[in-house]
Amino acid sequence: MPPPANAGRAPGPPDGGWGWVVVFGAFVSIGFAYAFPKGIAIFYKEIQDFFGTSYSEIAWVSSIMLATTYGAGFGLALNLQPSVIIIGKYFLKRRPIANGLAMAGSPVMLCTLAPLNQFLFDNFGWRGSFLILGAILLNCCVAGALFRPIKAATASVKTPKEEVTKDAMEMNSPTNVPVEIKTEEEGGKDCCEKINQYLDFSLFKHRGFLIYLIGNVLMFLGFFAPIVFLAPYAKHIGIDEYSSAFLLSILAIVDMIARPTTGIVANSKWVRPRIQYFFSFSIAFNGTCHLLCPLASNYMGLVVYSIFFGLAFGMVCAMLFETLMDLVGAARFTSAVGLVTIAECCTILLGPPIGGTLIDTFGDYKYMFIKCGAVMVLAGTFLFIMNYYNYRMLAKEEKERKAKEEDSKSVRTENKGRNNWDKETIQDGPELEPLKEELEGIKKEVNGTNEV
Repeated sequence: MPPPANAGRAPGPPDGGWGWVVVFGAFVSIGFAYAFPKGIAIFYKEIQDFFGTSYSEIAWVSSIMLATTYGAGFGLALNLQPSVIIIGKYFLKRRPIANGLAMAGSPVMLCTLAPLNQFLFDNFGWRGSFLILGAILLNCCVAGALFRPIKAATASVKTPKEEVTKDAMEMNSPTNVPVEIKTEEEGGKDCCEKINQYLDFSLFKHRGFLIYLIGNVLMFLGFFAPIVFLAPYAKHIGIDEYSSAFLLSILAIVDMIARPTTGIVANSKWVRPRIQYFFSFSIAFNGTCHLLCPLASNYMGLVVYSIFFGLAFGMVCAMLFETLMDLVGAARFTSAVGLVTIAECCTILLGPPIGGTLIDTFGDYKYMFIKCGAVMVLAGTFLFIMNYYNYRMLAKEEKERKAKEEDSKSVRTENKGRNNWDKETIQDGPELEPLKEELEGIKKEVNGTNEV
């Protein structure tokens, strides 16, 4: 009996089922990966006073955590990257919605951690608070256990005939086969091939990937600094500790609603074909919020800023990885995520300390917000223009490809017609033999007359 036709093949993304459990696990893992470095900003003022450090020095705490989350293979990076990748394995049609729900874990965790951190600090100090938070982070082990890999639908079946054939081949094979000795050059090639399996460096020839990479590297220079310094800024202008922490909760609540909503909008038939434009707008909108933040001179002004910042932040985060998968496809997404996060970690590392340096230099937070806003508006504008160019080039290339296909079809049709005509001529040859003989006779008679 022959094996099934789909034996040994991996099935397509199920777009549901256990995938929703995976989304919940990613929700928890991504939530801790993003929220923990932001939530500890509650302790900055006290840590700064305890060690006598400047704003630029204390900013290295969150920036190093965020940079290693993006660019390393340890710590919170083990939360983020597997969670992002496995969603692409389980979802295709509903992928923007699944990504939006999973990325909503960050604001939910931040909304919880901000007041919790203030409560822990008041009761246990910042050292005791870190011990308790470390114990809470162990819940990510349970979340990771939900990431069940997708296996082949049916195992490959060996028929008795195949087993007999295999045994016969083994019996007939020569015993004294010379061992192949690989040279150093061949060994180096094998090493490069293995590296290329995990990091596909051919992506640097992909126009859309390069546009995404440049725009995002620029964006992250101003992406995290405002959220890191929001609570310290509120304390700086005289707002009490719990009200300052509540600003992060407001931002997180709006962010929590914005992410799945953005996923639904991005999945619509009107937006999904041009999702890169929507992503570019979200980045520029985020930057505009930061540029307007210095106008907020009291607590209500900061509340309004937190609402709009949460909306813009959620829009960007919901589409951050979806737009990358839209450009490179699911097959190359794993390598693309690795290359992008390695490149982004540099600006993530430098962003908050640069903002802290501006605060130390000018003694005012507004220059930090202006810097972040200007960088993000520039990044959004760059992505919008370059994505327009990319879409135009893709349309042009598709048009040229179709023209070549039509030309090749017309050539094949012409050659086919010519071959058919030759065949008909060959088939008609025996029928025209009498006429040819008659024409030859007439030629002989004419030649005879001419000779006379």
